Amino acid sequence: MKLLYSPFSPFARKVRIAAIETGLQDRIEAVPTSTEDPASGLSARNPLNKIPVLETEFGPLYDSPVICEYLDTLHDGPKLFPASGPARWQALRWLALADGLQDAALLIRYELTLRPAEKQHEPWIERQKAKIRTALDRMEADAAELDGPLTIGTIGAACALGYLDLRFADWGWRGTHPRLAAWHAGFAERPSYIATIAQA
Repeated sequence: MKLLYSPFSPFARKVRIAAIETGLQDRIEAVPTSTEDPASGLSARNPLNKIPVLETEFGPLYDSPVICEYLDTLHDGPKLFPASGPARWQALRWLALADGLQDAALLIRYELTLRPAEKQHEPWIERQKAKIRTALDRMEADAAELDGPLTIGTIGAACALGYLDLRFADWGWRGTHPRLAAWHAGFAERPSYIATIAQA
């Protein structure tokens, strides 16, 4: 299999962590790919021209939750996607919350780096920041749920927080979310997390 990714993408990082945690990393060739380079061939594999994309024997898979669930079918260990019941819905809820936080953070990043300063829309940026703040508040309130078995939800949460550290370190989310910060500090010691850290 071949994974088209950017080392700076939190969504691609989620896939890379899932691959390591399921023992599949040696079956996947990771190929750094730019969404801005037409020669990369990304749009031919994903018509949305977004990463990550996993090339498989039956065609490309996207986006990150689909890729992660597919990888979860390829190993015999504990599953990242619980099969049924409250554990499954809790994991998927955490995944949705983490992905939503990442979406808002990426939109701010694009606004600040791709749009000229005189055209940046501060009220729109503030709306995205508000989404991030409320997401962090919910994560803090429910942080005890993260202490259970490793799931796609805990991986997603760790990647979302890692992206804030990468791009918005000056926001200081740990100071206002101590339980979440304590959990993240423990998760950050996992070899899969360390191996996928991107340098700004």
